[in-house]
Amino acid sequence: MMKVQLYNTASRSVEEFAPIHPPEARIYSCGMTVYSFAHIGHLKTYIASDILRRTLEFAGYEVRHVMNVTDVGHMTSDEDEGDDKMDVGAKKEGLSPWELARKYEEHFFNTIREVNIIRPQVICRATEHIQEQIELIQRLEKNGFTYITPAGVVFDSNKFDRYADFARLQLDGNIENFRTAADPDRKSPQDFSLWVLNKPNHVMQWDSPWGRGYPGWHIECSAMAMRYLGEELDIHTGGIDHIPVHHTNEIAQSECATGKTFARFWVHSAFLNVDGTKMSKSLGNLYTLDDCRAKGFTPLALRYFFLQSSYRKPINFTWDALEAAQTALAKIWEFCSELPAPSVEPLEDYLSEFRAALYDDLNTSAALAVVHKLIKSDADPAAKARTLFKMDDVLALDLATSRTRLNDLRTMRGATQDSEQKALELAQQRQELRKQKNFAEADRLRGEIEALGFTVMDTPAGPQVKPLG
Repeated sequence: MMKVQLYNTASRSVEEFAPIHPPEARIYSCGMTVYSFAHIGHLKTYIASDILRRTLEFAGYEVRHVMNVTDVGHMTSDEDEGDDKMDVGAKKEGLSPWELARKYEEHFFNTIREVNIIRPQVICRATEHIQEQIELIQRLEKNGFTYITPAGVVFDSNKFDRYADFARLQLDGNIENFRTAADPDRKSPQDFSLWVLNKPNHVMQWDSPWGRGYPGWHIECSAMAMRYLGEELDIHTGGIDHIPVHHTNEIAQSECATGKTFARFWVHSAFLNVDGTKMSKSLGNLYTLDDCRAKGFTPLALRYFFLQSSYRKPINFTWDALEAAQTALAKIWEFCSELPAPSVEPLEDYLSEFRAALYDDLNTSAALAVVHKLIKSDADPAAKARTLFKMDDVLALDLATSRTRLNDLRTMRGATQDSEQKALELAQQRQELRKQKNFAEADRLRGEIEALGFTVMDTPAGPQVKPLG
């Protein structure tokens, strides 16, 4: 039997996966901070976690998957500095933090459903597990790993000898004094908040043994992971941006509380770039799944795009690259839509090659290569169908409903083309208004064009429209 091999951030090497309590595999994934829309960079990470889960299930493990929802305590700097993201977002939108959280939580789970991410069995909100977080802080306090400042309860990193090991931190030279700027009474820059006090304007607060306040960001994950999966996890997933701070702090607080290894495997997804640059709000390239759909792309085209590359490698997103991925996926759907019913056994040689690719640190690009190899083969069509549909247990590209997916795609494309034609007609009307010096009406039509998802360009050959972004 082939064993699943995974790259473990903790060891910086590929290791054979073996769960603590076979056949159950226990996975914890860092979920969304629900103060804004999920973008495609988030989806890269969550699709990687979904492939991991599906691969382990494909290998015969019984996966128990837990994901948190951060709805309090995450500072705007992603450290201990600034305001809570939930507070900031709520004020901006004129909502309460609880209303804001439910709005974007719903959007997130609707989004991941559209790219066929299996919903974790347990979704846990930070605000619904305050007592567990308080109890974990009390364990740390009892073990001598905390101290108190006017700003709150702080973890004393100097008492955990291995604090720097996980992220290979150079604490004396490379870490900014962001935490001591936020709290000048801290002993060391890397010490972090467990419970925040003396924030009278913060809306979300709870009583605690140390006073009224709210939890720090990091404590919630440790408390909820241990609540649902025990003190030792098989796998913890997240983005590589969490390695130097959030996951380092999770390890420190968890292991100092329990004396046990918190997670045996750490599986991290690399960044998504857009047009060769880092995604950022200031650049206007934090694209969402809604943006993709508005340009005529099916959500599963984005999933296919990510499957073409290793989860551990940065990917450069462009609209042309997504177009190529959608074209490739449509060809697979076209092939599968013509297959007969899968009335025979699957082709074990191809499945074995497919497993070997997936079990080699989730090598989805090699797994897709097996799919294309099978499609081009002269194998029995019914056996091809059975084999492809079995492979799709992991790929999740809806191969068994290819005809429906093709029709949906054609309908979407048709709607996009209609919108483009309408935008071009408005652009031509706008040009006439500009000739008449009716600039107010011309600007109104520009707004209508942008509402359709296009921008207008004035050229010597006449107006042209192109998709926004």
